[in-house]
Amino acid sequence: MKVKITSSKIVKPAHGGGVAPPSTDESVPLNVFDRVTYDVHIAVIYAFRPPNPPNAALEQGLARALAVYREWAGRLGDGPDGRPAVLLNDAGARLVEATVDAPLATSMPFKPSPELLRLHPSIDDGGRVEEMVQVQLTRFACGSLVVGFTAHHRVADGQATGNFLVAWGLATRRLPVEPLPVCDRATRFQPRDTPLVESPHRDTEYYLPVPAKKRGDDDDDIGGVAHDKIKVHKVLFTKEFVARLKARVSSDLPPPPTHHHHRRGHYSTFESVVGHLWRAVTAARGLGAGDTTRLRISVNGRTRMRPPVPHNYFGNMVLWAFPRCDAGDLVSRPVQHAADLIRRAVSRVDDAYFRSFIDFASSGAVEREGLAPTADESQVVMCPDLEVDSWLGISFYDLDFGGGCPFYFMPSYLPMEGTMFLLPSFLGDGGIEAYVSLFEGHLEEFKRICYNIA
Repeated sequence: MKVKITSSKIVKPAHGGGVAPPSTDESVPLNVFDRVTYDVHIAVIYAFRPPNPPNAALEQGLARALAVYREWAGRLGDGPDGRPAVLLNDAGARLVEATVDAPLATSMPFKPSPELLRLHPSIDDGGRVEEMVQVQLTRFACGSLVVGFTAHHRVADGQATGNFLVAWGLATRRLPVEPLPVCDRATRFQPRDTPLVESPHRDTEYYLPVPAKKRGDDDDDIGGVAHDKIKVHKVLFTKEFVARLKARVSSDLPPPPTHHHHRRGHYSTFESVVGHLWRAVTAARGLGAGDTTRLRISVNGRTRMRPPVPHNYFGNMVLWAFPRCDAGDLVSRPVQHAADLIRRAVSRVDDAYFRSFIDFASSGAVEREGLAPTADESQVVMCPDLEVDSWLGISFYDLDFGGGCPFYFMPSYLPMEGTMFLLPSFLGDGGIEAYVSLFEGHLEEFKRICYNIA
């Protein structure tokens, strides 16, 4: 796939409306959830069939959407108090236009490989990307459009980013952006008058780092691990496979505790699929008795806090559940055991847990003790652990610029061993796609066993 870049520009918010533009000297401090998440850009890819609007219309829509979601047009920096903040300077987002002199069908379906990075604005210079949002519009000879979208995680989580993408589509169609985002990250999550830290947040969301070992000049791969040894593999679980898996997971188990919302003895699609993948990856890695394996599961707090946080809250609202198990025990016992560990761990990340975290992260202990987030983007290898991000309930497929919703959506290439992304199948048949990153030496065994229901 030969991609030709035709232009690169900065798109600034189009405030309009006959009112004076807002001040560009303001800033919004990052709150406790923004600061504890990954300090990295997250990239996704969309594909749209023709006909679709011209690039100029998408650019104008982006400018209008940025006027509503101003943080995406800002820059990360320090606020007046010296704490990390989003500077509302309207510096803008980057928009790159590109073409491919071939029909999209010759490249579809996209495989998770380094070639996908050509569908995003280049950062080959190794420098830190200033723009909070970067977009590349790649037009193929058949008239199809591929949108490579990159956004900084410190500004928003997956749900908030999905809301923004839907807003971009509405603005491109010259429709009102509704509902408007709730932009109160600076004030919403305040510690209680009498703080109550009930959970162990050290070594969970935070840890005390040890001095890093100095790298040699000839060590040109991150963490001493060559990226070409890590492969990203896409697994497609059909609707029928998921139904059989859920039936298997939910059979012959005692009912869950009465405080769970699930029906008696039934496990969710997420619990079933992730439990199955956890066992398969652990077996493929060759882990056994005496090795502890742990999952890191993103948990959206919007519906877990009391009162609930609005669906359209703009920012980060995620903590993590950490089920763990002896690897030998995990693989030897039925998949129901893995699903139950996941259910129990996720259920513990409730309103009390979120409020305990707010109290801890606001106490000054992080700064005094020199703690760092365990959400570490420099960690290339997670073995024997895994990280799971579920996009099953996020409105990524609702993006519509005027020519209809995308017929394809996927995360971009991320060679981080042990990461898994779950999203609805692009076939729209109720199946699930799982993007799993593993060492090349473990991948063949994973492929061999990942469809075995035991």
